[in-house]
Amino acid sequence: MKTIEIKGSLRTELGKKSSKQIRQADSVPCVIYGKEENIHFSVLELDFKKLVYTNEAHLVDLNIDGNIYKTILQDIQFHPVSDRIIHVDFVKIFDYKPVVISVPISIHGDSIGVMAGGKLSIKRRTLKIKGLPKYLPEFVSIDITNLKINDSVKVGDLAVDNIEFLDMKKSIVVTIATSRGAQKAESEAAAGKK
Repeated sequence: MKTIEIKGSLRTELGKKSSKQIRQADSVPCVIYGKEENIHFSVLELDFKKLVYTNEAHLVDLNIDGNIYKTILQDIQFHPVSDRIIHVDFVKIFDYKPVVISVPISIHGDSIGVMAGGKLSIKRRTLKIKGLPKYLPEFVSIDITNLKINDSVKVGDLAVDNIEFLDMKKSIVVTIATSRGAQKAESEAAAGKK
């Protein structure tokens, strides 16, 4: 998994008033949750562009006033109207300790079912995984080439070395649904056989 470095500044004051001032200065209040202590800091909103608006997951090296913290993004809050980032939570990680993180899926291949008139239906955009930081992938790749109409890929069908999937094994990730055109072709073919 790729690592992104983001620079921040320690916050000396906490509370709603301080957070409001930080947002007015085009920055975002943030927290790193760790075992010993929580670190409150702020980051320029623009610096989150390469972390948030991407289709890959990343590890994050937070450079806060010269101190580097290895983290992962835990939660991000957006303003309900303007969609601006209003708060970000990170969790401190360690090379020897497994990490739980949600990673996006990446679909590739031309499905047999789609070419026959079926419709690709993506049921999950991300999957929750667990593993040591050095083994974490940026995304989980799913090949749909051999999927026919009504076939699906479940979480239990996926395998990535040194990674454990935490979602229910029966959860469907992608499926090839029957479209109206495919249903009509099937019923016409069935009628022709009679």
